[in-house]
Amino acid sequence: MLPAQVLEAFAPLPAEGVLLDATVGGGGHSALLLEAHPGWRLIGLDQDPAALAAASAELGRFPGRVQLVASNFAAYQPTEPLLAVLADLGVSSPQLDVPERGFSFRTDGPLDMRMNPQGGGETAGALLDRLTETELADLLFHYGEERLARRIARKLVAERPWNQGERGTAALAYAIAGCYPPKQRHGRIHAATRSFQALRIGVNNELGVLEQLLDQAPAWLQPGGRLAVISFHSLEDRLVKNRFKADPRLRVLSRKPLIATAEEEALNPRSRSAKLRLAERQEPEG
Repeated sequence: MLPAQVLEAFAPLPAEGVLLDATVGGGGHSALLLEAHPGWRLIGLDQDPAALAAASAELGRFPGRVQLVASNFAAYQPTEPLLAVLADLGVSSPQLDVPERGFSFRTDGPLDMRMNPQGGGETAGALLDRLTETELADLLFHYGEERLARRIARKLVAERPWNQGERGTAALAYAIAGCYPPKQRHGRIHAATRSFQALRIGVNNELGVLEQLLDQAPAWLQPGGRLAVISFHSLEDRLVKNRFKADPRLRVLSRKPLIATAEEEALNPRSRSAKLRLAERQEPEG
């Protein structure tokens, strides 16, 4: 997402240094930046084994310059000062497009939603069965900004169990949509979109690990180094905006978020919701 904006964000940085791509995915952003900056080295993190395999194939043309690490960015500590840190949050297109991952209701799949399906942890189905009705309503409201959270939670609790049998994402989306009045079930945004977002955030503790990244990343940067975060919904964007403004180690470079051009939106409709915010590590005082 936002390839031109990412290149522009890091263009003024020195010719040599280390880039940390905290969500390397398929390696698209990293490849562009390594091509543009031949003196840079890359540390690429991802907790998704499939993403790391794709990144390894994409970045194999940069021998000696790439280190890929199987890790969530909240659990990583670099061993040297960094010139730049990039985090492209949310779910990637390959993850959404594989039904077995359970992120999308467009094609039926299991109620999983884990970013690292090999790392254990609770699936979306298990989370749906464990939470009380009140806890589930709170999750849908706070993480999905779902105005019908209580009605949906009541429905999903009544239809338990979700973590057994063959019901998957299609059945869950159908149950959620049924909580809406008929005229509101087929709008531009599917009725289950906000609830699926909330469950995915809850399964992966996405806001918690983002807070950890925003706390730690400024300390990783050398003075003048840059931190860029691409978010995809208002909860993430608001968190990034407020943390950037409140952190005395950072100077905010993007008063308003950078967004996709009309041309990129036409080629990739998912880029419509992407927002990039940029900050620079300030020289320490004293």
